[in-house]
Amino acid sequence: MVSLSPTVRIWLAAQPVDLRKSFDSLAALVRDGLQGDPLSGDIFVFRNRAADRIKLLIWEEDGYAIWYKRLEAGTFRFPPSPEAQPRVEVRAADLVMLLEGIDLSSVKRGKRYHRPVPRATV
Repeated sequence: MVSLSPTVRIWLAAQPVDLRKSFDSLAALVRDGLQGDPLSGDIFVFRNRAADRIKLLIWEEDGYAIWYKRLEAGTFRFPPSPEAQPRVEVRAADLVMLLEGIDLSSVKRGKRYHRPVPRATV
């Protein structure tokens, strides 16, 4: 599994993607379609149209890494994205729940204090 540090930002692509794409094609999609920096160390999450497969693209210190999951039954439940937003930022806990099959729109959170975490620099 991917290591999820509090300083890493996680972005969900709002639209489904052809998951035949691999390292370079997904990095280009991050740059051109999601207006992100694929070399930032952020985690970029993509799903296919059927929502039964998911890919995570991560830049590590020495190259790209891809984490891929295919469900045998069921679908991943991505949260709705605001109008015209190509990506949605989520917390590490949200990504874990998404991968476990939890519908993020039905999650009710109690009020908590969250200290601002400085963004990781590459």
